[in-house]
Amino acid sequence: MREFMSITKALADENRVRALLALRGGELCVCQITELFGLAASTVSKHLSILYQAGLVEARKEGRWMYYRLPGKDAPATVRRAIGWMTQSINGSPREAEDAARLKKILAMDPVELCKRQCGK
Repeated sequence: MREFMSITKALADENRVRALLALRGGELCVCQITELFGLAASTVSKHLSILYQAGLVEARKEGRWMYYRLPGKDAPATVRRAIGWMTQSINGSPREAEDAARLKKILAMDPVELCKRQCGK
């Protein structure tokens, strides 16, 4: 029951759902997700932390940057079903299409320069 409640709470926010949708294409740096949402890096990090705690994303740190991805096939069945349900339910929505187009442009940017720019360094 606890796992289910954690997952449903994590999915109860539009920005967290958008982050999961963005991660379908593969691993992203927090800087890329921040650029996509136009939110403060601390806000994006908090959303990603909630997703991580619910088991909906995996994370790795490389130098100063954090990278997130969807969990692999070894994720618990509850997590896999939740992501599948969410993806199927949102697929084709105008917001998803808008984010996908924006993410395509962001992925064309140099991630190191993007992160440096956001950090002001």
